[in-house]
Amino acid sequence: MNHQALCRKTYKIGIFGLLLGVWLSGCNTQTTQPQTNQNPASSPTAADLTRKDKKVILTTFTVLADMAQNVAGDKATVQSITKPGAEIHGYEVTPSDLTRGQNADLILENGLNLERWATRFYNSFPKVPHITLSEGVQPINIAGDAYRGKPNPHAWMSPKNALIYVDNIRKALGNIDPANAGTYDANAAKYSEEIRAIDAKLKQAISGIPPDKRYIVSCEGAFSYLANDYGLKEVYIWPVNAEQQSTPKQVERVINTVKANQIPAVFCESTISNEGQLQVAKETGAKFGGVFYVDSLSPSDGPASTYLKLLEYNVNTLIKGLQSK
Repeated sequence: MNHQALCRKTYKIGIFGLLLGVWLSGCNTQTTQPQTNQNPASSPTAADLTRKDKKVILTTFTVLADMAQNVAGDKATVQSITKPGAEIHGYEVTPSDLTRGQNADLILENGLNLERWATRFYNSFPKVPHITLSEGVQPINIAGDAYRGKPNPHAWMSPKNALIYVDNIRKALGNIDPANAGTYDANAAKYSEEIRAIDAKLKQAISGIPPDKRYIVSCEGAFSYLANDYGLKEVYIWPVNAEQQSTPKQVERVINTVKANQIPAVFCESTISNEGQLQVAKETGAKFGGVFYVDSLSPSDGPASTYLKLLEYNVNTLIKGLQSK
């Protein structure tokens, strides 16, 4: 090889080495400099940072998720384990639920023996704290010898109790994310005022029904707290959702009560079969007034897509049924 060719080869190698060094230097700079990417979705590393910056809050069902989201605002990510329309008493945990539980910073439950599946779920994540939102509520015990001493779990159906839930959410979020505690406090105060406003509105609406006609007839005894707040008389087929429902004896008891008190309408919850209540309506001549939302919100395009809408929809549905002839 002559001297000129050797120089050209050496020159090419030198240029390649220089370019390689610049490229490697750029890669090193990109991986060590502070992450300031304004589009987290475009970079897994940035997305991971966003995940760390925002706490992930997992709730056992959709009503609690809506409450928690109102307190969290945009400072935390809130997810519900169960989907809209799910029956939550005997829910069966899925592998994806376990994955979400592993990645959560906090789990919020109702308690009062509502989530019978929850203990095993929590035990899978001993390092993830879980908070019982009904803590501080005065329980109403379920009637009947079979449930002696056991609390009715549907405490959130009372707006007064919902204020306790909201305060428990506020404290829980502030404890795991003190940097945003001020925002959680402000959001909780605003949301509590909205709950008080809907409470006053619903009490006023129910006051238009004569006291001796204020019956709420449902499939499950899920309205004890609401009935206590608003002066309603509660009638139901079974006390708590269970595998065996609508026995002939249960249905007969409700039929007799509806007939004796000339109750014009009966209802059932959205997450369970209304077969027993339809039989009550047929045997008594009462109207089947529709469904109530209790254990689950409706989908986003439905009538009970938030907790406040759930309360208002249920009471309006009840009043419409009681006023029917």
